[in-house]
Amino acid sequence: ILGCGKVGTRLAQVLSKEENEVSIIDRDIEAFKQLGEDFKGETFAGLGIDRMFLKQVGIEKADVFIAVTNNDNINIMSAQIAKRLFNVTRVIVRIDDPVRAQIFQDLDIETYCPTTVSVKSIHKMLTKKS
Repeated sequence: ILGCGKVGTRLAQVLSKEENEVSIIDRDIEAFKQLGEDFKGETFAGLGIDRMFLKQVGIEKADVFIAVTNNDNINIMSAQIAKRLFNVTRVIVRIDDPVRAQIFQDLDIETYCPTTVSVKSIHKMLTKKS
């Protein structure tokens, strides 16, 4: 997992509790404090778009790479590196921009777009009959 913010932290905690081997990357070492003492995975401080760093932390052994930083560009770049250079089978990336999210989905990279999900959810609430 790239990004130890709210989403990355919670995702790492959930996956760790399910007994998955989880590694989480963030450039801010202080972010790892959010994981809590129960987190059984590994933490790595560094840049998720640095090819050599990703190789050092073992990306080549990853079954899945998930990029959920708060920066679309970092998420997109790291996802492409994981998919194209390290042949990670499954890559999931959060992209806030709906247009860019669709473009990358068309390139066989699974995308999650909070903007689109929020709009659909709120629209559904608005059109729901009371």
